[in-house]
Amino acid sequence: MNRIDRLTAILIQLQGKKIVRASEIADRFNISLRTVYRDVKALQEAGVPIGAEAGTGYYIVEGYHLPPVMFSKEEAAALLTGEKLMEQFSDHSNRKQFSLAMEKIRSVLRGTEKDYLESLDENIAVLRYRPMVTDAAEFPNRFLTDIQQALGMNQVISMEYFSFQEEVATRREVEPIGIFHSSANWHLIAFCRLRQGYRDFRVDRIRKLAVLPATYKKNKHLSLQDYLEQQRSSHSENTYLIKIAVDNDLMRYVREQKYYYGLMEEKVVGDKTELTFLQSSLNYFARWLIMFGSRVEVLQPEELKTAIGELVTELHGHYL
Repeated sequence: MNRIDRLTAILIQLQGKKIVRASEIADRFNISLRTVYRDVKALQEAGVPIGAEAGTGYYIVEGYHLPPVMFSKEEAAALLTGEKLMEQFSDHSNRKQFSLAMEKIRSVLRGTEKDYLESLDENIAVLRYRPMVTDAAEFPNRFLTDIQQALGMNQVISMEYFSFQEEVATRREVEPIGIFHSSANWHLIAFCRLRQGYRDFRVDRIRKLAVLPATYKKNKHLSLQDYLEQQRSSHSENTYLIKIAVDNDLMRYVREQKYYYGLMEEKVVGDKTELTFLQSSLNYFARWLIMFGSRVEVLQPEELKTAIGELVTELHGHYL
């Protein structure tokens, strides 16, 4: 990247955040801090109102804006791909907002970029298996935008949540700390005032939700990253190291399934493939292995062999 393009990109980066550290700029463009200082000084000398806070970073003075930014066709294609992903992996509220944003983006594209997107639109697809929804009215699945607002403004959320464990709907007031997507669902991590502790709420199990005017102090809670790290640590204390041997010609049926069960290592040994997993539930893993019958050999642990034997005995008794 030449210096002119880098200066423009730095200006866009500065306008995208309230404060940008010099180290962030250096890491993004793989340049030294000294070069960052020179580039920022060049922008200031060109009339861009860039301020600096000692020990914090740079910022654009309030009120200054770049003219509309033009997108390259590669950037436009990446945004189109993002739109396809949003259609499948977001809720009703976020899909609507992203669609509106894409309309604005398309409106500033040059004619050639618009033609390029139209030619790609029908040739990009994101497929996701969705079971038939029978309770769409009960769980409207349209609250991600409201949750994001609450996160950004540190506002308390009031919601009616249905717990499968308790099989009952309860009214909760929570202080949100973050959201994440896992196993085909969005999750809200929040401090629950009713339970006086952090809880994981599946967003598609929320029946009603309102963002309250009341606010909370964000710094008294864990960050989302700290919470997730705690969860990973607690799970790792109750996990099993599993090793199995699978016939090589059976591996084509295992395919991506192996990644959902905690695959750590895979190596071919003669006519077998040895797979190593880290898994917290032997029973869960055993139910998966049963479908492969005698084509799979359990190498360790012995407890897994016992779990499979118990399941086979249970099935034998059920069908005799």
